[in-house]
Amino acid sequence: MRSQSDLRAYLRSLDALVLADLLCEQAERDPELARRLLARAQATENGELAQVSDLLDGAAPAAESVQVASVLDTLQRLLDGGTQADVAPLARRAVDKIITALGDVDEPSGAAADQLDRAVSLYARACEAHPPPPEELAEWILRLAFGRPGWPDIALTPFAKPLGDKGLAHVKSTVDEVLAEPVADDSAGRRRTAQRLNQEHAEVTGDVDTVVRMLSEQLPRLDVSLKIVRVLRAAGRHTEAIAHAAKALGNENGSRIRGPLVAALERAQRVPAPEPGPESEPDAVDVAALLAEDRDDEAWKVAAGRAPAEVAPAYRDHVEQLIAQKDAQAYARAAVQLRRLRTLHKRAGTSEEFGSYLAGLVETHRRKTRLIEEIRKARIALPKAVRQ
Repeated sequence: MRSQSDLRAYLRSLDALVLADLLCEQAERDPELARRLLARAQATENGELAQVSDLLDGAAPAAESVQVASVLDTLQRLLDGGTQADVAPLARRAVDKIITALGDVDEPSGAAADQLDRAVSLYARACEAHPPPPEELAEWILRLAFGRPGWPDIALTPFAKPLGDKGLAHVKSTVDEVLAEPVADDSAGRRRTAQRLNQEHAEVTGDVDTVVRMLSEQLPRLDVSLKIVRVLRAAGRHTEAIAHAAKALGNENGSRIRGPLVAALERAQRVPAPEPGPESEPDAVDVAALLAEDRDDEAWKVAAGRAPAEVAPAYRDHVEQLIAQKDAQAYARAAVQLRRLRTLHKRAGTSEEFGSYLAGLVETHRRKTRLIEEIRKARIALPKAVRQ
């Protein structure tokens, strides 16, 4: 090439990805070029963050604001791109903005709940990249948890790393204080929140005994029993896992007819078994057990070969267990399982029974607007009273 203009013309002809690769290769060899490029990138990000910060300040006071969604899009793009900028303060403001906009709503609608979940998830990622003071983060989580018991349920697990030992200890101290308070009629929600946080704290800190003890308080429930088994297996306590599985399945006497779950656990006592995959053969496994292990598709295949009346109760129980989780994803799964339950009743010729069941379920959970929306999205006809 004869001149700088020729070089510039050539560079402009290159694909953006090719040009980026060339610059990165050269920057690895030239520290000064690397410094200049990083400075320009930082300035660009800072300018973009200033713009979205202004956008958030001027966002409409609505939980499903288009402006807030745009802010979240920008935050996700920056985090996905490995930004060096500290976007945690902006992400936290977005979460607080959504919660403030929701006001005194008992439970957010589907779109609002999704936006809130997304904002919390992005804030957790941002905190991991640039941890705020651990006690400050712990106080924020506790304020949300106890300020509005029931939702939003800010889980500790995504924040475990930025909280660190100091932040987790602060959470534990507050939770212990709440659990030590005298039980009163108006403290049920506050106490449930403390119990949830206590269990999550035990899970993230590896306190297996506390997790098992707290789960045991929810027995007898097959899904809880299987969770205890999984916790014990993950901790390498296979003998205890086998004993608990045998008891849960009614085989405490050591009968040789123990079922595939206990047999698999016995094998795991010697060599930890891999998690069941799609190649597993579930034909001999109970439908309720498969549902409790979140193996929904396998359970449905097994149910197809059983009498509808035989497996319908397992699906009703599973729907209730999913709803009890008060989680957006669980509500969506509950709606899918309701469709399958409806199919079972159609096969059995008991569609009216399903209609009565659905009416009772909707009446019981009528304030869970996200659940109702998921049922609508699943194309399940709702009782007339809640169609509006």
